[in-house]
Amino acid sequence: MSVVGFDVGNDTLVAAAARQRGIDVLLNAESKRESPAAVAFSHNARLLGVHAAGASSSHAPFSSVKRLLLGAGRPSALLRDLPRLPFPVSTDDGAALVHADHIGRRIALSPTHLLAMLLAYLKQLAEADLDAPVADCVISVPCYFTQAQRRVYLDAAAVAGLRPLRLMHDLAATALGYGLYRSDLGVAGGPSCVAFVDIGHCDTQVAVVAFDASEMKVLSHGFDADLGGRDFDEVLYEHFAEEFRDRYKIDVNGNVKASMRLRAACEKAKKVLSANAEAVVNIECLMEEKDVRGVIRREEFEKLCAGLLERVIEPCKRAVADSGIGLERLHSVELVGSGSRVPAIARVLAGFFRREPSRTLNASECVARGCALQCAMLSPTFRVREYEVQDAIPASIGFYTNEGPVSTLSSDALFRRGQPFPSVKIVTLHKNSSFNLDAWYVDEKELPPGTSAKIGSFQGDKSRSERSIQQQDLPIAEYIYGAMSKQELLEAHEQEQQLAYQDKLMERTKDRKNALESYVYDTRNKLSERYRSFATDSEREEISVNLQQTEEWLYEEGDDETEAVYSSKLEEIKKLVDPIENRCKDDEVRAQAMKELLKCIVDHRMAAESLSTPERDAVDNECIKAEQWLREGSQLQETLPNNVDPVLWSHEIKKKEEELDMFCRNIVRHKGFPARTDASRA
Repeated sequence: MSVVGFDVGNDTLVAAAARQRGIDVLLNAESKRESPAAVAFSHNARLLGVHAAGASSSHAPFSSVKRLLLGAGRPSALLRDLPRLPFPVSTDDGAALVHADHIGRRIALSPTHLLAMLLAYLKQLAEADLDAPVADCVISVPCYFTQAQRRVYLDAAAVAGLRPLRLMHDLAATALGYGLYRSDLGVAGGPSCVAFVDIGHCDTQVAVVAFDASEMKVLSHGFDADLGGRDFDEVLYEHFAEEFRDRYKIDVNGNVKASMRLRAACEKAKKVLSANAEAVVNIECLMEEKDVRGVIRREEFEKLCAGLLERVIEPCKRAVADSGIGLERLHSVELVGSGSRVPAIARVLAGFFRREPSRTLNASECVARGCALQCAMLSPTFRVREYEVQDAIPASIGFYTNEGPVSTLSSDALFRRGQPFPSVKIVTLHKNSSFNLDAWYVDEKELPPGTSAKIGSFQGDKSRSERSIQQQDLPIAEYIYGAMSKQELLEAHEQEQQLAYQDKLMERTKDRKNALESYVYDTRNKLSERYRSFATDSEREEISVNLQQTEEWLYEEGDDETEAVYSSKLEEIKKLVDPIENRCKDDEVRAQAMKELLKCIVDHRMAAESLSTPERDAVDNECIKAEQWLREGSQLQETLPNNVDPVLWSHEIKKKEEELDMFCRNIVRHKGFPARTDASRA
């Protein structure tokens, strides 16, 4: 059974697997460790990951799927993100929908289904790398995700054919990969506390974690769900958009393609500024056939980002305050995430934590590695040393009945922020009739702004239970906000199966088209070289014309055909080429077959010397016949040109060798039979 961890980021996808020797990050079809988190549709194909990012499609790839999920329980965040998306998104009661043209029909896709496609892509990637089925997994989620958004992940996993053993917070996974292999933590007077700061593509998360030799415990979480590396890109985008508006009189905000190209250039410029004093943005034909060029220095960039840099500190303050420890007790500060490479971020963090942040972890792979480790710890097929992983509840949760909250002595929250997670509590409800139990987030200040506090509703049906004093299970009907119904799950799974079947069909079609194209080029080369003496002038002429016609057809009306058509075209050419290929191949192996037959004749003649005269004569006669057959056939074959079918085929020589060998062996066995019979009678 495979043990894998998946990190589905807003911008990239990473898969890792536990093996007996450790944790490996898995490679995609291009041998890269990260894949774009993108889905694209052409008129006849669905493209995922690396294929989607480089697709020349009439529609931009669907990306930022993680941000689209925010519509489940947080529609205001979705509305803020819509202007940044390079593809149209419709909203239905706060939930996002995207539309794609596929195989001549218009299909509507929810973020859940888009996420399922990305998970299915990771599943296929893992199965290809591991050469084994993949089902059990651990998937990372941000600490600020509500139950509605977590259920979207679980539903998407079910559609993709995965079975998550756990949804794990990003920084809990990071901390696990950091602490499990460290021998210097928790060895001197109590646990060692480490602050992890993850500046992702679209969010910032902070966690304070306590480590000792046998466990890790998340003490607190802090986050800004709307601050990430893309916001620093956006600062550059706005700067250059305004500069180009003034200098070149173009407005990229009104042109989707131009804005996409400028955003990509700004992202590259940000990376350049991480190691250089200035960066140049140079784009040919950005808009209205105008080439643009702009320069920005690092100091100017940091001034533009001053407000963002101040926001980076806020989740750090909250995490440290909620952890209950002071800055002086921190063992170290670890900085990870794709957006963490801006030097100014490390500088402001160093100022707050009073120490330079470390970068001992791989910023892009640490989450997936930690998830794979957790999966190995939860799987019965792997043995991992005893190490307890204790996360913390990021937002307080309460339960309410018609009579009021199901409370503890200290608050209305049954599960309080900062308590261990996963966690179980047992409460007793005295009810004589059917009842509702509602789950809510108690303090909306603990959630991202604009997030709904609703979690779900549970209805206990007393009418269906027998009136008995014996303990029995009570039927419970649940409704979780943001979750799919069983019927919706079934429909989504069927749609995904249809799309996956079409993917395989298109892959087979592409393979047959490539096979036909390769055969055309390969045969043309062989016809003028290797096959030249084995084909008549008329055969070469007929095949050459057919190859030329097929090549022209491939690049014109045959560019988009079915698998059957490509197979039929290939078979047509092979019917012409096979006779020539057979002559050539047989000429290459005929000499060896003749040598083997002659050796067989010599071997059996030598073996027959120990036989009695009748048996020896029988073997010798058969060898003479075979030798004469071979001599006559080879003499006739030598008189023929290469471009006609042989009269002496190598398979006939092989058959003659097998017949001779069987005859001679039967003689030897027959010779011993009478002796064994006489001995038995005696």
